[in-house]
Amino acid sequence: MRRSWWLWAAAVAVYAFLYIPLAVVVLFSFNDSRLNAEWVGFTLSWYGTLFHDEEMLLAARNSLFIALTASSVATLLGTMAGIAIHRYRMRLLLPMVLTPVAMPEILLGVSLLIFFISVFGQESLGLLTVIVAHITFSIGFVAIIVRARLAGMDESIFEAARDLGATPWQSFRLVTLPLILPAVVAGFLMSFTLSIDDFVITFFTAGVGVKTLPLQIYSMIKVAVTPEVNAVSALLMVLTLGMIAVASRFAPELMKANH
Repeated sequence: MRRSWWLWAAAVAVYAFLYIPLAVVVLFSFNDSRLNAEWVGFTLSWYGTLFHDEEMLLAARNSLFIALTASSVATLLGTMAGIAIHRYRMRLLLPMVLTPVAMPEILLGVSLLIFFISVFGQESLGLLTVIVAHITFSIGFVAIIVRARLAGMDESIFEAARDLGATPWQSFRLVTLPLILPAVVAGFLMSFTLSIDDFVITFFTAGVGVKTLPLQIYSMIKVAVTPEVNAVSALLMVLTLGMIAVASRFAPELMKANH
């Protein structure tokens, strides 16, 4: 009984350490003061200021464009990689796909920066290089999810489709794709979530003049942490948690497939 009490106390302490700072950020986004030292009163004016901030809106558009483009391409390539890894047992493909996932972000960011500069030059850094970088580290996550989905399936389903005269494309379109669709959607949502709030890799590959929400927030907090920073952080947090919640909707399907 005493052991159970200590486990509960430790769990509460850990979750408090993780979530109380997030709650404080959201709370102070409604603070009627330019200083975050103390609570003055409730206001929504900082959200109005945020939606009239041209630099912040530009950064938000860039982040959404990068996240949608990178996650779409990563989902396509990651799905193909997951199917190839499962079906053809390619020895080299698995480490090639999973290495960006296991590699520390700062190492991946520096490696991509050196690659872009040495091959294309300093002037090549921009939105395109950020998108390529995000695709690079997102493919592995999609491939892992799709492969996990395929690993729990009965191979006789695909053999039956071929026995009934289905071409490889018909077998994929009518049998394989509908069965792995929850994994594909979950991979897309995870890639989108990882891309839209990435800072480290984006910082190294963005170049001069390219702003995303994480980079814009970082540049603002170097001067002072105003409630506007709290407001954009709260909205970014809501968006990220929303995407995670939608992705978790497909988790039971994946667990069911693995059993």
